[in-house]
Amino acid sequence: MKAIHGKVHGKTIELDEDLGVAEGQDVEVHVKILYPSKTWGEGIVRSAGGWADHPEMDSIMEEIQRNRKLERRPQMESE
Repeated sequence: MKAIHGKVHGKTIELDEDLGVAEGQDVEVHVKILYPSKTWGEGIVRSAGGWADHPEMDSIMEEIQRNRKLERRPQMESE
């Protein structure tokens, strides 16, 4: 058994290397679909695109950032 990568073109699979078998030789093929590897953060970038048609999101995010910077603990009054 030998694992070789290739690309599908309709009903034809173009292999990245020669199998080393005779022309016309019968073979049995097991196909495992390989998905492109995803880089870290790619999902966030794709999901952020859903807000592209909402121009108000910039101001909403700025307000959230301002609120995060506010002091959350109650201030002690000096005597």
